[in-house]
Amino acid sequence: MKKSIIYELVFIFGKENVLTEREDMIAYSYDAAPVEIEPEAVVFASTTEQISQLMRLAYREEIAVTPRGQGSGLSGGSIPLKRGIVLSMERMKNLIEFDPANRLITVEAGFTTADIDPIIAEANLFYPPDPGSVAFSTIGGNVAENAGGLRGLKYGVTKNYVKMLKVVLPQGDIVTLGSKCVKHVAGFNSELILVGSEGLLGIMTEVTLALLPVPQHRESALVIFNSLDGAAQAVSDIIAAGVTPATMEFMDNATINAIQNFKDCGLPRDAEAVLLIETDGEENSAKAEMEVIEEQVKKNDCRKFVRANDTAERDALFAGRRVALNALASVRPNVILEDATVKRSVLPDMVRGIIAIAKKHGIQVGIFGHAGDGNLHPTFLIDQNDKEEMSRCHKAVDELFQLAIDLDGTISGEHGIGLEKKPYLQNQIGATGITMLQDMKRMFDPKNLLNPGKMFDMPGESS
Repeated sequence: MKKSIIYELVFIFGKENVLTEREDMIAYSYDAAPVEIEPEAVVFASTTEQISQLMRLAYREEIAVTPRGQGSGLSGGSIPLKRGIVLSMERMKNLIEFDPANRLITVEAGFTTADIDPIIAEANLFYPPDPGSVAFSTIGGNVAENAGGLRGLKYGVTKNYVKMLKVVLPQGDIVTLGSKCVKHVAGFNSELILVGSEGLLGIMTEVTLALLPVPQHRESALVIFNSLDGAAQAVSDIIAAGVTPATMEFMDNATINAIQNFKDCGLPRDAEAVLLIETDGEENSAKAEMEVIEEQVKKNDCRKFVRANDTAERDALFAGRRVALNALASVRPNVILEDATVKRSVLPDMVRGIIAIAKKHGIQVGIFGHAGDGNLHPTFLIDQNDKEEMSRCHKAVDELFQLAIDLDGTISGEHGIGLEKKPYLQNQIGATGITMLQDMKRMFDPKNLLNPGKMFDMPGESS
């Protein structure tokens, strides 16, 4: 990168907030996906105005800019594919406004998800989306990826709570989208165009989120199954019975044993699968729903149904689920974590299909995920240095995504497309769908400078 550009970056951000040394570039060359590409510079923003100045500079000089939160994304979304400048948002962590009367909170994009609840708890409010990376993922990243989480079944995902966004557009203009009102139809629903856009259309600097009252009561249970098929069918039967749990998480035997080897969470090693289920709301209602759930699971090869008696027991039940990915990652040198999602009614078919695919290609797999909303995380356990094993694994991933599509599902429920799922997107939405996305990208970013090469290629662009 030219020295004159570095001087301008220092002028905008300050010398201490501009990195160019090779060691620093390595640290910002990857996220949680298995790809590394070094940028030419890293800058740390503290204001929206700085980001506006950066984009005016980048637009003039035609330099790629890749926004980045905490780098916890699982699809390669914050990897600087075209090098250029990585824009770190991790220092934009200010609370702008907490408005309990209207159940709203406005924060900067670098605010972590876990930072919110301690602020709003005194007003008896909570923020429902809770991705597995809740302790460190940023709100900006959650919005960019439309993150989900354990409570997605009942409470939805990030897009259901975004009310207003302050956004820097690719040419440096600053715009505020959305409204703090409950009803809002002035113009296009443009704020939601940015949700899930993976940093391709604009840089979100401030986010206003809707909040909900803390449920009066919750009931939690661990359900142990003798068969995978029984657990998967139980999920479908519970929903069909008219119950919508707050949480319904699935773990197979491989995941259970990985967790127990990683951290003793009291899970039964000989179970073929377990479900972690929670109902919430008015006390009598939450208890009645759990009774219906107990009736349904006992029809499906259920060995044991264990209710938590208090918050400590509830937290102990869910501790294993929170460390599932880390536990599986400790089994082999590497993991490939996917998030294929299907309708709940075909969840048993999806589980059977994943097992058959892994067996066909001789790949170890652990399955866990948000079974209640059909969002499974098949996790392939591999060694990336074994080229023959990696070849088999890539074939397994190809078949996994095609299975999801064949079951009227989707290749991503919450992790996004980024680099990792880019080759499969056309299978999902078709060539016309890709053209539509390209047209939207061109409208917002005619020079293709914001996070280029992610999700899809632009005409004339190579991966």
